Amino acid sequence: MIEGYLRRFERIHFLSSDAPEAEEARARLVGRYGDVHSEEADVVVALGGDGLMLQTLHRFMGRGVPIYGLNRGSVGFLMNEFRETGLRKRLAAARSTIIHPLKMNAKTFRGETAEARAINEVSLLRQSAQAAKLRIFVDGHTRMAELIADGVLLATPAGSTAYNLSAGGPILPIEAPLMALTPISAFRPRHWRGALISSKAEVVIEVLEQEKRPVAAVADHFEIRDVAQVAISMDESTGLELLHDPGHSMEERILREQFRH
Repeated sequence: MIEGYLRRFERIHFLSSDAPEAEEARARLVGRYGDVHSEEADVVVALGGDGLMLQTLHRFMGRGVPIYGLNRGSVGFLMNEFRETGLRKRLAAARSTIIHPLKMNAKTFRGETAEARAINEVSLLRQSAQAAKLRIFVDGHTRMAELIADGVLLATPAGSTAYNLSAGGPILPIEAPLMALTPISAFRPRHWRGALISSKAEVVIEVLEQEKRPVAAVADHFEIRDVAQVAISMDESTGLELLHDPGHSMEERILREQFRH
C-alpha cells in the first residue's frame, strides 16, 4: 500500500455503467471537472458498482493508470462513497493499493487453449448434473488426488470477499502473499474446507472423467468450457492501482468485513 503523500490528478477520465443513475452522475461530474481521453488521463474515475470496477480494471490492465471508484451501483465494496464536490481534494488524499491478477492457462479435452487474467478468482464449475471430479497439484506435487464437488476456486486477496467468501472460503488481508483455494459444495472429501496457497505457487487442476463430467473454467468474466486442465498462478508482474478515501482503504474494508455479524 502506498500512502503518506499527496498526488496531483489534473486530467480525469470519467466512465460509468449503463445504469441511468451512473450515467447522470457522470454527466454532472464531467460538467464540473472536465473530461479527457483515457490515453491522456492521470486517473480514471469509474461510476457504478463492483461489476463496473472489475471491467475497468481489466480494461486498463497494464496501463499504469490508477482507478478511483464512486458508488452508483447496488454493490460497492470496491467503491468510494459518491459525492459531487471536492473530488480533486479526495483524489489527492486517496490511499493507494496495488493488487495483482491471477493468470489462467486452460486446455480443453479437444486440445484448445486459452489464457486469461482474473482480479477476483478463477473458478472451475461443473457443466452438467453430475459433480466434477478434480485432481489438484501445487508446484507439481499432488495435494488432492480426487475432489468430488460442484467445483473449486482460487481467489486473490482482493477477491477473497466475493465468490470465495460466499463459498465458505477465508477472507485474506489485502497485502497477504496468499491465494485462497476453496471447494464449492464438496461431496468428497466432505469436510475439506480448502487451503491457503503461497502467491508464488502454481496451482494446476486436472479434470477427471472429462467428457462424462464436463467442467468450465471462469476467470472473472471470461469462460472456457470442457476443460481438461487449468494452470493458475499470481501475475506479480502486473500491478493494478486502486484508490480509496482515507479510512476506507481496501485493507480497512477487508479487516472490517471479518468482524461483521
